[in-house]
Amino acid sequence: MKPVIGITCFVREATYGNWTRDAAILPSAYITMVSKAGGVPLIIPPAGDMTLLLDAMDGLIVAGGPDISPASYGEQPGPMTTEFYPDQDFSEMGLIKEAINRDMPLLGICRGMQILSVSHGGKMHQHLDTTPGHEGHGGFAGKSTEHGVVAEEGTHLSSLMGNSFTVNSLHHQGVSDAGSLDISARAEHDGLIEGVERRDKKFCIGVQWHPERKGHDLLFSGLIEAARG
Repeated sequence: MKPVIGITCFVREATYGNWTRDAAILPSAYITMVSKAGGVPLIIPPAGDMTLLLDAMDGLIVAGGPDISPASYGEQPGPMTTEFYPDQDFSEMGLIKEAINRDMPLLGICRGMQILSVSHGGKMHQHLDTTPGHEGHGGFAGKSTEHGVVAEEGTHLSSLMGNSFTVNSLHHQGVSDAGSLDISARAEHDGLIEGVERRDKKFCIGVQWHPERKGHDLLFSGLIEAARG
């Protein structure tokens, strides 16, 4: 049996056919990578409490998307924090909490790593270009750049990806405090947190980059393998 992997998505205005309407959307690269790794993708919309769907899943991916509401980590929105959706935060935080309670394999990607961190008491840099030490960290607002990452030895992430590798950068915010999570990787050039995990769980990893766009198959195959168990 192929494991079923839930993937969160978001609701935004989209153009398709002759229509421009709100739509539940997800970049197809997530679906491709899960399928390629041997899983069955199941898209989860942000429609309130979605934890009931976990009964039909073997693993969970919390995908990339917009900023997290600063209220989730006790702050007011900064001038560059302009697109956030508390309903999506609520839905994803509920899924994260219940998946962890079940020890369900979980992979957080970009926003997914950020909300995983906030769910564990963490906080955010609301805009890296105005954060001392992180100015010019990488691409955002539709631009993508690349930089090196160094993973901590002995972490689950390093066992999958090695101790150093190249990632893409497509984010204007970053995790300033990972809360109770273990930090598993940092950016080579400015030390920004790029990976987090829970070592007390079967598979609970968050990464700041977009492995589905970088072809980092090992993260997806690692998730699928854990979900088979």
